[in-house]
Amino acid sequence: MRNYKTQMEAAKRGIITPQMRLVAQKEFMEPEQIRALLASGTVAIPCNKNHTSISAEGIGTGLRTKINVNLGISGDCKNYDLEMQKADLALKLGAESIMDLSNYGKTNAFRKELIAKSTAMIGTVPMYDAIGYLEKDLLEITAKDFLRVLHAHAKEGVDFMTIHAGINRRTIEAFMRDKRKMNIVSRGGSLLFAWMQMTGNENPFYEFYDQVLDILAEYDVTISLGDALRPGCIDDSTDAGQICELIELGNLTKRAWEKNVQVLVEGPGHMAMNEIEANMKLQKRLCHNAPFYVLGPIVTDIAPGYDHITSAIGGAIAAASGADFLCYVTPAEHLRLPNLSDVKEGLIASQIAAHAADIAKGIPHARKRDNAMAKARHKTDWNAMFDLALDKDKAKEYFESTPPSDQHTCSMCGKMCAVRTTNLILDGKEVAFCPEK
Repeated sequence: MRNYKTQMEAAKRGIITPQMRLVAQKEFMEPEQIRALLASGTVAIPCNKNHTSISAEGIGTGLRTKINVNLGISGDCKNYDLEMQKADLALKLGAESIMDLSNYGKTNAFRKELIAKSTAMIGTVPMYDAIGYLEKDLLEITAKDFLRVLHAHAKEGVDFMTIHAGINRRTIEAFMRDKRKMNIVSRGGSLLFAWMQMTGNENPFYEFYDQVLDILAEYDVTISLGDALRPGCIDDSTDAGQICELIELGNLTKRAWEKNVQVLVEGPGHMAMNEIEANMKLQKRLCHNAPFYVLGPIVTDIAPGYDHITSAIGGAIAAASGADFLCYVTPAEHLRLPNLSDVKEGLIASQIAAHAADIAKGIPHARKRDNAMAKARHKTDWNAMFDLALDKDKAKEYFESTPPSDQHTCSMCGKMCAVRTTNLILDGKEVAFCPEK
């Protein structure tokens, strides 16, 4: 029986937990290294004590960049079976995290089934679920109601929760003073902003932050400090509202660590490429090197239908500059709820970004798979190439759709393949293209 409440408490007391050992194994590190990083807060292992099916993952300094997949029920798309198929696909493709962003009806049955089956960590945004769970309109919800929903999610086994505790009276003042093109684009942030403006009250997650932390500590839930004022277009990035909230999140990070609650900090959003590196360094500085969780960043606003690409560009730069956790973006972003194909495209794009960043950061063994792919291509071993590909099925489908006449080439270059030509010469053979007469 565990004699500690949270992974962070165990780490501070010098205890190496089974979860720390598993993460160390996955990351090619010593368990003591993981324990020390976790004790400092620079690594988190989101792992609710009630989520028994999870295969623990670490997020933070020196570890592989992790990927989150969003899914969930909405008022316009109430197909529970389809959302579970998305979860199955995400797990099959190796996503380390799934966020259930359901915001319609009684979602706890779906969430419980997801937690029971998922080896990936599960995240939620209790604010999304409050209206449906409580069956109250926004103005009727009290501070105690919000905490009640949070407690229900924690008890069910959610590993991390996005809590928008940084949007308070001070940050709202900065937001209102510095006019934006897109205003607030965070769903949870906008709901809290509306509630605060309609009631005249302070943000309950900020006002009663100690109670929030007590609930999270009870079940070992990691707090993901939401960026309610993240930029929703590139023209709004790095403005007073965003930075003011980030300063608040730095203080909230330290308060969480004092109660042995692990922390992730969430970040932008939409942002031009030349601002990304500075924003990553600023977050790490202001939030004491807590793990950074970013959506995108999306680097241009004019590519609806292709935002998995705009996001992957930004995500690669962000992760190479210090971000630790990427939230995938699908081609359906800004347009509709994603379907199964969108989920796959978005996840693969994010995995490319994360892997490219891990190579740049020198993460242990990050190049191993790439080197194996180079070896397979040198030998023109197609089956080995397919096995090493991020999307094995697509690679094989493309190759076989226009089969080459020579198995040692593909249909693009045929016998003029550079690899084939060089291999023949180095093997002491002649290169010939014309058929014998």
